[in-house]
Parts: sequence; structure tokens; C-alpha cells
Amino acid sequence: MHVIGFGLAALGVAIGLGMIGMGAMQGMARQPEAIGKLQTAMLIALAFVELVFLLTVFVALGSLKPFFPG
Repeated sequence: MHVIGFGLAALGVAIGLGMIGMGAMQGMARQPEAIGKLQTAMLIALAFVELVFLLTVFVALGSLKPFFPG
């Protein structure tokens, strides 16, 4: 069951990263003079989305019960 959760988290992150990149590219195409500001904002947003995924993975792994008999 946890594998499904990991897959959904990865899928959500992939969609989110794609949307962030798409929005940044559209903004850069419309206003080339603002590329520096857009890149900075895009990289910060990408970092936050990745952080949420990593936190999800670590919390999920911490909640798994060990598979050792006993």
C-alpha cells in the first residue's frame, strides 16, 4: 500500500515540476527582460516542491513497520 502512496507522491511532484517549468518558460517568452527574476522564482519553487516530496518519503519510510519476524 505504501508503494501506491510513493507513486502518487512522485506523480504529483512530476506534474507540479512540469507546471512550474511551463509557467516559467511562458513568462520568459513573454518578457525576456525578466528572465533573471523568473529563473530565481522558478528555482525556489522547484526546491520547495522537491522538499515536500522528500519529506513525504522520509515520513512514509519512518512509518513503515519493520518486516522482521519476532
